[in-house]
Amino acid sequence: MRDLYPIIISTKTLLCAGLHENITMLDINEILSLLKTPLDQFADRSAKWLLANIDNLRALLEMIGSDLVDALDFSKAQLVNTTFIADNLREQESDLVFLLPFRDADETEVMIYILIEHQSTVDPAMGFRLLFYMCQIWDQQRQKWVSENVPKGEWRFRPIIPVLFYTGEERWQTLPSLERLMDVPEALTRFIPKFETLFLSVKGASDETLLKTNRPFGWLMQVLKQEKADTDVFISVLERLGVHLGTLSDAERASWKQAIYYLYLLIFYRRSDAERETLEAIVSEHQKSLRLSEEEATLMQSLAERYLEQGIERGARANAIQNILAVLQTRFPERDTQSVERTLETVLDHDRLTELHLTALQIPTFEDFLEVFKR
Repeated sequence: MRDLYPIIISTKTLLCAGLHENITMLDINEILSLLKTPLDQFADRSAKWLLANIDNLRALLEMIGSDLVDALDFSKAQLVNTTFIADNLREQESDLVFLLPFRDADETEVMIYILIEHQSTVDPAMGFRLLFYMCQIWDQQRQKWVSENVPKGEWRFRPIIPVLFYTGEERWQTLPSLERLMDVPEALTRFIPKFETLFLSVKGASDETLLKTNRPFGWLMQVLKQEKADTDVFISVLERLGVHLGTLSDAERASWKQAIYYLYLLIFYRRSDAERETLEAIVSEHQKSLRLSEEEATLMQSLAERYLEQGIERGARANAIQNILAVLQTRFPERDTQSVERTLETVLDHDRLTELHLTALQIPTFEDFLEVFKR
């Protein structure tokens, strides 16, 4: 196993210096943090990491809101560090809020609200949820005006462009709306709030849509679309990507660095070693055209090894947790032993899990186990 940390120290400056000015700087610590992400949180954290990149934001809008792109000044876009998602919903969705000028006479400020949806099934209440989050954004503005004693006559709420970014498997038959949640006579429909939503269903989108702008983000979405495909299909997508990398212009090459890191992370979290080898071969072939230094290429390989090491650790922990649950279910079948599963998953120390396994085998009652567990 290579020593990862000296590589990080020597390449951090190189990574930040080599990126296109519109690309979010790659933070090595952030990449390492992604490698520590629990499996069920990877889709959420990696999507936010990608979409926080303004170049990827623009690419997304070019796919689903191309009529707006030229009127939005992405060079002045700001990521607003806030979220409107309740804690109990964080596992299935997340959000990003951007503030940027609209190119009109007054340089109107507009908000782009991206709701990132990961649950596998379609939520019929999505129209309500989007409106609810948008109202929270407007209420945040209102609170600021109140605290600054701005006269109500001067209040001007910013327009919001709602974007639904959906990575689940189920197909949406219709776009989100409040009308679908109401059974009202035709005469009353004019009283239902209406707004348009820009929508991308990654798994349901055509390759033509995803590759519309030929930017890295679109190619990443094409790979993500096939994240559950057979190995032959997935490798063919990677090879098609490799052919594309060979056609890049000088201006495009630097913007691919984040994309390549994302592909490594995606394969390590979702795919097999065989596909990792294919990606490594593609990166090696195009290392020069991507302007990757030897150290950066080595860093990617080291990230792979770090992932594999952590994957083994995660697998051992998962087995230990399942063994504990199996013992509890066998010994105390009348008790809801699944209630402790989520708490067990917070235990990172494998030795502690081994102790709990032995305790589960010997403890006289389920309540006694819970008491030992809390210590």
